[in-house]
Amino acid sequence: MNPLIPSSAVSPSAVDQARPAASTKAHPAATVVTRMSLDAPPSRVWGALMFYEEIDAPPPLHLRLLLPRPIRTEGSKLAVGDVALCLYDGGHLRKRVTHIESCRYYGFEVLEQQLAIGGSMMLSGGSYALRELPEHTTEVAVTTHYVSRKRPRWLWRPIEAAVCHAFHRHLLRSMGRNVESS
Repeated sequence: MNPLIPSSAVSPSAVDQARPAASTKAHPAATVVTRMSLDAPPSRVWGALMFYEEIDAPPPLHLRLLLPRPIRTEGSKLAVGDVALCLYDGGHLRKRVTHIESCRYYGFEVLEQQLAIGGSMMLSGGSYALRELPEHTTEVAVTTHYVSRKRPRWLWRPIEAAVCHAFHRHLLRSMGRNVESS
């Protein structure tokens, strides 16, 4: 089993409940992974990871136009089973922590999505995997799992992946600024 890709069920979107997410054969799940090295040891990166949705810098213009802006997180997300409400401009996600290995891995599943993302994307989960590198640096791999109904897939999959990678890089750069300044 690949630790970067935990299995999780896709929950129906509150935005689009007419079509259950269980129809993943007709709408296969997609996974996007972005890696970046941060100039800090895993223990400091882990601390920044616990507050990754409270980003200090505004996203680049193209992300502001394409994705909802994160506002804050309510609830605990420090132990397996914890449920957090992630508030965004225009909606929310409810996430449950599925797996934690302190300073190494943080996985979650999306229980509820009342948030329009790309018109028809339903997030199903994701993870953060940390790997210690030489010279007190850490590689962080951010994974997002989602289902999209946009067709044709050969056209939309690379566009969706590019947007996910851009959002991941924004998160990782913000985390990097936080750990490098502390």
